[in-house]
This record gives sequence, structure tokens and C-alpha cells, in this order.
Amino acid sequence: MALSRREFLAAAAATPLTAAAAATPLTAAADKPRKLVLIAGSPSHGPGEHEFNAGVLLLAECLKGVKGLETVVFRNGYPKDDSALDTADGILCYADGGRNHPLIREKRLERLGKLMAKGTGLMCAHYGVEVPKDLGGPEFLQWIGGYYEHLYSCNPMWTPEFKEFPRHPIANGVRPFSIRDEWYFNMRFRDDLTGVTPILTAVPPDAVRDGPYVYPKGPYKHIQEAKGRPEVMMWATERADGGRGVGFTGGHFHRNWKDDNFRKVVLNALLWICKVEVPAGGVESIVTDEQLAANWDDKGKKN
Repeated sequence: MALSRREFLAAAAATPLTAAAAATPLTAAADKPRKLVLIAGSPSHGPGEHEFNAGVLLLAECLKGVKGLETVVFRNGYPKDDSALDTADGILCYADGGRNHPLIREKRLERLGKLMAKGTGLMCAHYGVEVPKDLGGPEFLQWIGGYYEHLYSCNPMWTPEFKEFPRHPIANGVRPFSIRDEWYFNMRFRDDLTGVTPILTAVPPDAVRDGPYVYPKGPYKHIQEAKGRPEVMMWATERADGGRGVGFTGGHFHRNWKDDNFRKVVLNALLWICKVEVPAGGVESIVTDEQLAANWDDKGKKN
């Protein structure tokens, strides 16, 4: 789906979600913590890239002080015993995607579909937003509002400037920032961004659209023809089943978790999908160099 700048801005402004509604937590079981399950993918890429295990452990550490939330971390791929998902309020999948996406293998789409139908939240990050259009694509459109489609979306290394944010709990306390990552864009969204709230948007420079992309190198004509158009790199949706979904396309470089705003917008989103109230100033956390260097996969020399 290609949108003009005017159509894009109109769709973002017309979202039915209000900050007040989005910020209201469930109160039916106020004494019981909400459960967030974080699934890290198997080791992938070189040192410092796709550090899924270290990434989810770091995020879980940053969320330790959040009242009303408990976290469960699964490392090295989809858990052999996935019974923890039955009582999850939110799920994060930070892993390699495509046809080996951990959520689409071995009839797991059916398993996830039942969880989504009862209102479980879902967030997918970086490569985890990519699924085949014929296996996971329709489900991801419904569950998180959009996905990365091979040869339609693109994945350049670049440095977007995130300057403005919507009135949405995920953006609470997030200040303008700019950081180099493999930021995907031209995602396959629902028609007219129905029910989708853009969270992180920026205009790619013409040189970024002209490639090369990470894979395939491109460039794609339809990407080049959209020069000057804002692109969405993080988005949120509230589903009719009561669940919430988020897509986040950054997360290639582990070092980026040191950036306070990059980290905060993701931590806020993890609370939001679990229906835990996001603080007005966002989730506060500190990451030291020692924490950043911990739990890397054994891939050789760190960079």
C-alpha cells in the first residue's frame, strides 16, 4: 500500500485510538501481575548484530522495577514447553523471520491465533516483523497491523531522524532521537492504516531509497518513486478482540539499546501490549556498558 504524504498524515490523525483510552489498564485482576513473555531467537549474524538473547535479557532487566508486571524469558528460539504463553498478557518475539519465523513454524500460527483471540498482546521486533505474505502475512495484518513483505518492503542501513511523536502511551517521555540501524520501511499495512497508529516515522533521504539495501540490494522502483514520503518504522494497533499489537523494525545493532530513547520507546510498548499503565514520562532505565556487554552469543570477537 502506497500513501501520499497527505494520506499518510490524515490516516495517522484519524486513528480512533485516544491517549486516554490506550493508557487505561485492565482492573479486573488488579492484585495479579500482568505477564510478559519474551522470546529470543537463535544466534544469528555476527557479534553485536541480532543479539536476540542478550537483547531480551537486557529488556527484562530494565523492566524489573515496573510494578504489576512479571517477565518470563525464553532464549535460543521458541520454547519447547510453551505453556507459559497460556497465561501471558503480552508476548515479544525478537528473532529472525521469513519462512523460519518461530511463530509460523509447526502450526504455531494456529496456536498463536487462539491466544490472540482471547486478547493476548503481541509485539514483534526487527527481523521478527517479516513473514511470508502467504504464511503469516494475513495473521500479522490482523494481530499487529502490518508486516515486512519480501520485495515490497526494504531494509537499508540508515539514520532516520525521529522528531515528532503521536499522543500515545508508547511515546510517553520519548524525546527526538536519531540512530543508525537497519530500519525497515514500506511495510505492508492494513488498507488506509485502519486501526494503526504510527509511532516512529521519518522521511528517508533519496540516497537511502536508491539503495543499496541489505538484502536484496535493490533498488526497487516503487521505493524510489515514493521519494519525500514519511515512512513508519514502529506502529501500534488495538484489535477488535481486545488485544494490542506492535511492530518495531529497528534492533539490528545491540549497541543501540544504550540509547535512552531507542530503549524507552520499546520498553513503553512492552508495557502497553500487556495493558500495564505506561508512566507519563515513560519507563525509566539505565544501561551500563557492563550490562550491554553481557550475555552475547558466542560468535567470536565482539565489536
